[in-house]
Amino acid sequence: MNIAYWTVAGLLAIFYVYAGTLKVIRSRDQLRPMMAWVDRVPLPAVRALGAVEILGAAGLVLPPLTGIAPLLAPAAAIGFVLLQTGAITVHLMGEDRRITLNAGLTVTAAVTLWLATRL
Repeated sequence: MNIAYWTVAGLLAIFYVYAGTLKVIRSRDQLRPMMAWVDRVPLPAVRALGAVEILGAAGLVLPPLTGIAPLLAPAAAIGFVLLQTGAITVHLMGEDRRITLNAGLTVTAAVTLWLATRL
């Protein structure tokens, strides 16, 4: 279970650090080609979402690694499930049917949550 957790949580963390960093540092014009929804959300909210993704990625990795506050790892995984549920809602409300990545991330976060409770 330990290897499975680190594999799944590590990949999820890498994804969210990358996506979060893009949201924090790039302009709306630079984000638009890969994130069509950025025009429907205020830029400060996009930046805040990026910061939350980076902090959540740290929450998946640092607590189990250091042994400090280990309950933060499942909390971060729950946060990512909720985040992606909201993302799917935003996509569908904007008539954007490209939710495959979001559904995959939701499942991956749920698996990470399950594995985190088994550590």
